[in-house]
Amino acid sequence: MFTYNNPIIPGFNPDPSICRVGDDFYLVTSSFEFFPGVPIYHSKNLVNWELIGHCLTRPEQLPLENCQSSRGIYAPTIRYHDGTFFMTTTNTHIKSDGQRYGNFIVHTKDIHGPWSDPVWVDQNGIDPSLLFIGGKVFFCSNGGTGDEKGIHVCEIDPITGKKLSTSRFISAGCGGKCTEGPHIYHINGWYYLLLAEGGTSYGHMVVIQRSRDIYGPYESCPHNPILANIKLHRYPIQATGHADLFDDGNGNWWAVCLGIRLLNTQLRHLLGRETFLVPVQWENEWPLFGEKGNVNPQMSGPLPAPPEPPSYDITEDFSGKQLSLHWNYIRNPDLSRYCLDGGLKLRGGDGLSDKSPVFVGLRQQSFYIEGIAKLKGSMAAGTRAGISAFLNESYHYDLSLEQRPDGLYVLVNRRIHDFEALSFQALLPAGEVELRITTDVDWYYFSYRIGKGEWLSAGKGMSAGLCAEGTYSGCFTGVFIGLYSSGGEACFTGFSLMNQSDGIRYST
Repeated sequence: MFTYNNPIIPGFNPDPSICRVGDDFYLVTSSFEFFPGVPIYHSKNLVNWELIGHCLTRPEQLPLENCQSSRGIYAPTIRYHDGTFFMTTTNTHIKSDGQRYGNFIVHTKDIHGPWSDPVWVDQNGIDPSLLFIGGKVFFCSNGGTGDEKGIHVCEIDPITGKKLSTSRFISAGCGGKCTEGPHIYHINGWYYLLLAEGGTSYGHMVVIQRSRDIYGPYESCPHNPILANIKLHRYPIQATGHADLFDDGNGNWWAVCLGIRLLNTQLRHLLGRETFLVPVQWENEWPLFGEKGNVNPQMSGPLPAPPEPPSYDITEDFSGKQLSLHWNYIRNPDLSRYCLDGGLKLRGGDGLSDKSPVFVGLRQQSFYIEGIAKLKGSMAAGTRAGISAFLNESYHYDLSLEQRPDGLYVLVNRRIHDFEALSFQALLPAGEVELRITTDVDWYYFSYRIGKGEWLSAGKGMSAGLCAEGTYSGCFTGVFIGLYSSGGEACFTGFSLMNQSDGIRYST
């Protein structure tokens, strides 16, 4: 038995799905409006995860132009069958004809890619999943209306996306709202239907049903919900749900699920929905999740291999030929505006309050971080560039340089709802400049320095301004720490992001 810390993948990594190939585990999560789409993580011990690629790396796989924030890619499922990896998900972005793109499948023989172009499946809803059994492949998703609002299943060819049977309604769930996230498993002669209910917020939970026939009827587990932190008032982990069940090849069962970590036990979060791991036991042919149905910051279980101390720190000097896998763009990027040539050159673009900014960012993974960007201080007039704590175009804090006719200025810009204003500005002498964002659970702090001089304060902004609960239309993502430019070209010569102890993630 080993003790490990939750979350196992911190920062914005919701809707986890997992598959095993031998003693290798592969996990994918949702990516929404960010590009590339559907990050792929690899682990040998279920606790230490390495980002090894993305399923959706080409615009033809992932059209996101003008995508609304918190739309795009929802709830992927990854499965492995007969030498091939399959990933199915939903692109909820709305096309020019007013219809959303819908459910699709991609596949590959090599987990590192490239993955195929998508094949679209004529079954509506979201959160699709696949089950391979007895030479057949079943596709399930939520959807429908009226008395048949819930989970639907059809037989499918996963290579072509062609349906081989009509879609059949099989379950309305267990009585909670927003029945979604379906996964079907065939275990010991039972078809288990694992579901998320309660909405992906503070009422989120996991429920399960079973049947001897994939098309039902399904009976509900007598101790549903099998996973929910709802009753743990102001517990640091909340909104647990949307799980995927699996065995580790050693006779042990586990589940991965999403959850959020609260800021000082207040009902707000900004890191996004993260990935958690819970051990699973079986009793009377029903699964028992976690510790009395709860997800805890520290848990124990028979991991396949010993866990190692994690590190999420990243340092870049931009001397390579391409950015590392950790960097993300907002929607489909115009790559002609990004260049590695004596540093990272970001060329013009809209501001961060527009839908097509020139921006690359990394997930914020701790409440306590230090992000530092180093820029050359010479830019064309009208150029603004710097470092940002970015949730979406309506919620971001930016520490930047701006070249004006009378000199180079350092600025702090804050955008909350429809209000945007500078809260700090100062004229700088010539030279290389470093811009720094540090955080705690209550504040984002901004500072700057010229060369190797002292750090000078540029003010602060409340962390509550970047919390999902305070957004005007809701938010399914989390904060990124990133670099951007607008107006003209800027050259970044270095970047570091240090994720420090937050008292939960690194507990021992």
